[in-house]
Amino acid sequence: MPVPPGPRLALLGGGFSTDDDGLLDDWVLGHARATRPRVCFVPTASGDAPGYAEEFLAAFRPRPCAPSVLSLFRREGDDRALRSFLLAQDVVYVGGGSTANLLAVWRAHGVDRILREALDGGTLLCGISAGANCWAEGSHTDSFGPLTPLPDGLGLLPGSVCPHYDGEPGRRPSYRAAVAGGALPAGWAVEDGVGVLFAGGRPAEVVTRRPEARLYRVEPDGAGGVVERALPGRLLGRGDGPRSP
Repeated sequence: MPVPPGPRLALLGGGFSTDDDGLLDDWVLGHARATRPRVCFVPTASGDAPGYAEEFLAAFRPRPCAPSVLSLFRREGDDRALRSFLLAQDVVYVGGGSTANLLAVWRAHGVDRILREALDGGTLLCGISAGANCWAEGSHTDSFGPLTPLPDGLGLLPGSVCPHYDGEPGRRPSYRAAVAGGALPAGWAVEDGVGVLFAGGRPAEVVTRRPEARLYRVEPDGAGGVVERALPGRLLGRGDGPRSP
């Protein structure tokens, strides 16, 4: 499948940390700009949990890619080295955890600015949970305990994002209420098992590893409610893996 032109982001409702089949991770690698892409995992939202990083490396080392991990809590290298490292990546894969903490740490280290530059340069930015939330203008998060709207993000994707739309109790009604009341702008609700590739801020491809999983566009209806529209997705199979080197 040809890679869409323009800046590209991918929101993931699964991956190495939740699924055994590896379909969504293979799909991401298939959209990288290189046949053996450099893939950097960024576990900031988890506080750079060592086990999370090891899980990523164990999943990606056997694949046709060059995996690495960026730790900001145990950072090595100056600002120039950090920028050079991130701009050299073909894929930046952001893990789950606290969206609010991720944004604060990234801004302290200037990672937010570097990732904007990387996106413009052709790097595929992607992630799961907090790693999906962070790219948008706002998101639905449990960073503060209860589920709550967070009108903050990098703004690389217009609108808002809600992960785990079908996978966690309360997600769907809480996100719908936030959009209906204007606490969050219209956006994208991602069910577990879904992957969506955005090119130029618009969905270019929707895939799923589960036949029943969906991506939804959620917009205010102007009367105190929302309009929720499901976008069709293609069921992934083993033929959707990364290209051979």
